[in-house]
Amino acid sequence: MTTAVPKLLLIDDDTDDQEIFLSALAFIDNSIRCSLATNGQEGIQQLSAPESMPDLIFLDLNMPVMNGMQFLQELKNSQLTRNIPVIIYSTASDQQTIRQALDLGAFQFYTKPEKFSELVSLLHSLLYPQRANHPFKVYLPSA
Repeated sequence: MTTAVPKLLLIDDDTDDQEIFLSALAFIDNSIRCSLATNGQEGIQQLSAPESMPDLIFLDLNMPVMNGMQFLQELKNSQLTRNIPVIIYSTASDQQTIRQALDLGAFQFYTKPEKFSELVSLLHSLLYPQRANHPFKVYLPSA
């Protein structure tokens, strides 16, 4: 990531999941900036300005208008955005979907954790890997 405080983009159509994600980020570090989009098309629109480029994108797969796979394909085909790491953050967990996302250029794939504490741990380990001795239990996805 390019900045000390990560700038994120969460693309997810579920407003409850958005709120939980933002709450977990605030629990970790109130200075983390996270933009929201409710589908892939909104995500692409947000990425049209160079100053709005995030350090990391968290992407759900099952969304209306433009789903996560379509977004990922478009993102990776653009010279401007192809190097932004994308972490799939979805309820999907089947091996075919995981393989397809990774083949399209996803950096990592995580099934949405059921517990808030697991989400906090996951985000903390992804955003601040240099803080290996943090007090949170690391969430390891079963894939």
